Amino acid sequence: MLKQLQLENMEEQFDRLIAYWHTDPADHTALGLAVHPTALELGWRNYQLWHEEDKARRTDVDDSMIASVKRNIDRFNQQRNDLIETLDEAILQEVSSLQPNPSTALINSETPGSIVDRIFITSLKIYHMDEDSRRGDIDDEHRQRSLHRLAVLRLQRFDLNTALEQLIDDYLSGKKRMKLYKQFKMYNDPTLNPEVYRARLTNA
Repeated sequence: MLKQLQLENMEEQFDRLIAYWHTDPADHTALGLAVHPTALELGWRNYQLWHEEDKARRTDVDDSMIASVKRNIDRFNQQRNDLIETLDEAILQEVSSLQPNPSTALINSETPGSIVDRIFITSLKIYHMDEDSRRGDIDDEHRQRSLHRLAVLRLQRFDLNTALEQLIDDYLSGKKRMKLYKQFKMYNDPTLNPEVYRARLTNA
């Protein structure tokens, strides 16, 4: 089923994508990997978000640059949340076609799209923790700490991948019922964020 959904071998495929994007970030659709297109876009938004988050921590630049970066973070994060929901919708459609009437009311608090999102974020952490462990300007204590964290991250990613496989199996076997969950991020909606709509009313 994961193969049918193009969610198989996520760890290996995400590692290849992240390494590639660090050499040619302008082309985020290359390599021709069998990755669900929405999962690919979700990964790309996380890649962009990760590097904007790094920029936001700089203290050697003008505040106007940080403000611009923060707006990029908001935009990428909203797109990321939208893509998680879109991926869940695609998975639900496929699962429903194969298991249209599950007899159980048992649900899972985390959706498959959210797990895919976590797998990709962990893959980013693995790439950058590995990169950190190879630096030439660190002492052995720093290197060993990074290598230990790298091992923990790899185990956590394996667990996430296993959890995704088990959850999809539970849906297909009828052990669990899949439901969609909407994020409804109010702070990114100018009609719902009081700091934004009140300011507009004041300045009108």
